[in-house]
Amino acid sequence: MQDLDVFLTASVAFIITFLAIPVVLQIADRKKLYDVPDERKLHTHHVSSLGGVGVFVGAMFALLLAVQGTVYPEFQYFFAAILVTFFLGLKDDLVALSATKKFIGQIMAAAIIIHLGGLRLSSMYGLFGINEIPESFSLALSYLTIIFIINSYNLIDGIDGLAGSLGLLCCLVFGTYFLIIGDTGYALLAFAMSGSLVAFLIFNHHPAKIFMGDCGSLVLGLVCSILAIRFINIANTPNINIALPAAVPLAISVIIVPLSDTIRVFATRILNGKSPFSPDRTHIHHLLLDRGLGHAAVTFILVSANVVLITLTYIFRSLGPTWTLAGLLTIVFGVVGTLYATRPRRRLVVAPKAVGEGAELQTRTSRVLSIASSLKDKLKIDQN
Repeated sequence: MQDLDVFLTASVAFIITFLAIPVVLQIADRKKLYDVPDERKLHTHHVSSLGGVGVFVGAMFALLLAVQGTVYPEFQYFFAAILVTFFLGLKDDLVALSATKKFIGQIMAAAIIIHLGGLRLSSMYGLFGINEIPESFSLALSYLTIIFIINSYNLIDGIDGLAGSLGLLCCLVFGTYFLIIGDTGYALLAFAMSGSLVAFLIFNHHPAKIFMGDCGSLVLGLVCSILAIRFINIANTPNINIALPAAVPLAISVIIVPLSDTIRVFATRILNGKSPFSPDRTHIHHLLLDRGLGHAAVTFILVSANVVLITLTYIFRSLGPTWTLAGLLTIVFGVVGTLYATRPRRRLVVAPKAVGEGAELQTRTSRVLSIASSLKDKLKIDQN
């Protein structure tokens, strides 16, 4: 019966999102609600960035039909937090918001989940030899986790299909686990989002007809943070069907691609004396694009790599949470560091200044042209 509920919820979410996105496209076309290409964008034509509206409508409608509030009372607060995040992202898609306002909105959503929904990290579950932690540290860690995961999916949304595919992988992995152990409410949350994402990806594959936008990526990040914290808390419970003592590194492995990319990019910018939110071309998808790969190839490589990392983490979970996490991070940052160190460098070309025919002899001057800068103007590269 649980399997049928999950299937129906995912199906309803898929159908509503699939039907809603063409309507969003029509409205965006009439009202000229486009993501206009400029020197920071990869796309060269007007594309709507309101795909998250369809994802939100489909997933939330299906959940409201399926989740029983008496069994999962915390879900009313999850819905409220998702609503806050959705309208925060929607306003940013329509009228650009400052980083400060977005951060405040994310704190509000996290506060609803932590204080009203009662979902937070209350233990390190053996990571670094630590188990129970003080309440103040628990609150700080929970806020940091939710806000960081939200921004990770927001920042990884740089090419067609990438954020949606990684989010789909996250929801399917966590949702399957919740379904197996009988945690139906969270399984419904995961599969409702999965159904909506599948429908969205039909319109988002390269060349994309519509983008997810902040209203979609922020909601996706919030849902993934809820699933990750729930997984960490419940997978360490000894009396469930499948107990996973190394739940912390396993949860991290599921979201490792957007999470590690955000950590590395932020650290690199700060070490270079820049704002962590300043745009550049150091995201993992940029490093792969610079090697001549297309959007579909980059998305396939990163999703496949994420699957491999989840599998390796599960296989070596018996090493304990600390060593398992250390091995996972070593592999990830080792590979990405190699890609970053061997990325194509900017080349300089010296072009002599033309001398008119029949003109008096002049001293020829030269000018230095940056090929990378020239390509940036032509290709309108997105600096996320």
